[in-house]
Amino acid sequence: MGTAFRTVGVVGLGTMGAGIAEVFARAGLAVVGVEADEDALERGRSHLRRSTDKAVRRGKLTEDERETILGRVTFAGGLGALRDADLVVEAVPEIMDVKRALFAELDRVCAPAAVLATNTSSLAVTALAATTSRPGRVVGMHFFNPAPVMRLVEVVRTVVTDDGVAEDIADLARQAGKTPVVVGDRAGFVVNRLLLGYLNRAAGLLERRVASQHDIDTAMRVGAGLPMGPFALLDLIGLDTAHEICEVLFQETRDPSFAPSPLLRELVAAGTLGRKTGRGFATYTGEPPSPRSDEKPGRLNVASVCVTGERAGALQEKLDAIGFRCGEPEESDVVVALGHDRVAPLAGRLTRPERVVGVHLVGDRLAEVVCGVRTAPEAAEAVRGLLRLLGHTPVTSADRAGLVVEALTYPYLNDAVRMYDSGYATMDDIDDAMRLGCGYPAGPFETLDRLGLATVRDGLLALYEEYREPFLAPAPLLDRLVTAGVAGFRAR
Repeated sequence: MGTAFRTVGVVGLGTMGAGIAEVFARAGLAVVGVEADEDALERGRSHLRRSTDKAVRRGKLTEDERETILGRVTFAGGLGALRDADLVVEAVPEIMDVKRALFAELDRVCAPAAVLATNTSSLAVTALAATTSRPGRVVGMHFFNPAPVMRLVEVVRTVVTDDGVAEDIADLARQAGKTPVVVGDRAGFVVNRLLLGYLNRAAGLLERRVASQHDIDTAMRVGAGLPMGPFALLDLIGLDTAHEICEVLFQETRDPSFAPSPLLRELVAAGTLGRKTGRGFATYTGEPPSPRSDEKPGRLNVASVCVTGERAGALQEKLDAIGFRCGEPEESDVVVALGHDRVAPLAGRLTRPERVVGVHLVGDRLAEVVCGVRTAPEAAEAVRGLLRLLGHTPVTSADRAGLVVEALTYPYLNDAVRMYDSGYATMDDIDDAMRLGCGYPAGPFETLDRLGLATVRDGLLALYEEYREPFLAPAPLLDRLVTAGVAGFRAR
């Protein structure tokens, strides 16, 4: 490591700032925590004490280790206490004017060799560097909440960052037990740039009535293996925070996929901001949610089923085994159109189109139940019941390209390809960022290689044909690789 960091200052001791202070103290560094007044300092002490107490209860720290960590942190009510710091990380509110004023003052107070870092999740680091006389020693150091637990740190270098400074900060992150990814100064960096586009598009699917909020969340948890559905995550992040990041991303890129969805904008205007206000996309009362009526097993008024399409035989055998008779399309109580094909063409060829229900199986558990414009509600409910009997989790989708899982997954993968192709970050760093920063089971390039590049490219073409949104057009690199017969990014 080129620069020796012995004393680190942290400005702002809210939940995030106190967590950052704990990270550095755990790494053996002296930490100076700064807040505006004594009340804020006391809250910072309480955050640090609660976090380390929890670690002791869970067996992650001994009591002696906790006291050693707490003993490395001193608290101060003014920036003057940071004169001897080798690195200062600010964790104040995400307001550019507030951060710019703080950086100008830190530049005046801190030693000329000190590195100044911002924990911003989306604001321009270059704009903060420009307020100082040391722009070459200003970087981003974006931690994820809770900082003591989350392993990822996004280290952001600007076009004027001195050679070696970002690498020194990355080395310090490794010393603190984190996994750093070094990226350029673009709005949202890696995680928020990929995550917020996906979340915003989920709100768009809900607005278009492709599926319900509950079914979209369920589809992405069960079918895509994500730790939370998009609306549960939006409520956790805070709808105002998500809206603000989308605005920053849109202002920089002018990409319509980042323009905050009207639904998100209306909820923010109404003050329903998610968990912190008790209501967002969902309502939070503290009571356990009651079971949904469509999740309860009901009476199935179905005796015969016709299954058509991909892997029809395997599904029909399972239905035969639990007592449902196989019939012809015109005779059966319901017709299950299995696979990716649209429901409408098959329904149009039958004398009773209201009996036709599409089913797209995603992995071993999720079943997307596709309702065409003429599908009868009782037919769709019967098919959902059949799928539950077979051990699948059904979600209902309109008869639109990509349904839910592919309509949200493929554009996210496309965004990752564009990010890599621009030279902004490596494949490994992008994969690490999404696995460690979001808890995804795999990074986007790992997912692309598993699904197959041609499958994703063709799925994007179908989505583009359906929705005519420019961001759905396959990334040029993806298209070139498929044309060249390349199966996966790491197969080249």
